[in-house]
Amino acid sequence: MIREMIVVEGKEDTAAVRRAVGADTIETGGSAVDENVLRRIELAQDRRGVIIFTDPDSPGERIRKIVAERVPGAKHAFLTRGEARGRDGIGVEHASDEAIRRALNAVRSPEESGCGEEGVQIAWSDLLDAGLIVHANAVRRRERMGELLGIGYANGKQFYKRCIMFRITPAEFAASLQQLEREGL
Repeated sequence: MIREMIVVEGKEDTAAVRRAVGADTIETGGSAVDENVLRRIELAQDRRGVIIFTDPDSPGERIRKIVAERVPGAKHAFLTRGEARGRDGIGVEHASDEAIRRALNAVRSPEESGCGEEGVQIAWSDLLDAGLIVHANAVRRRERMGELLGIGYANGKQFYKRCIMFRITPAEFAASLQQLEREGL
């Protein structure tokens, strides 16, 4: 049984998570997260800890941002868009049990300081040099780097913020970039 409460979007996500792992969930009821739900998530964070596990799409990212701002220290689990793709859209409910377990085993925790090893952090210029922004294939490169780093897909600005928030070290970044290059992206 997973100790933390898992924040998901809806009932189908709860069913998928419970099918894959033993866990309790809190459903946001979609992207219009109301105050009562946010208070329950805060209480869960105080008592058990929270893992935010939303769909890898725009509404899911909006929910992730709302909850993360309100509940500092919440952990994050990410599915790739490929893992979450179903016949009728993208969502946690479409992911295989194996993909859900993988995402929950690779949970990332933000750190207050926002610095990597020995105070070194990723710079905006690192993203530019790596072709993750202002590059013909930047979207695909960010998507794959997000998979390799375990921080999910995001636009350039959000990707940079996640690198800082999750304390991605220059060594982790370089290793993932090398893998990206080996794959020909």
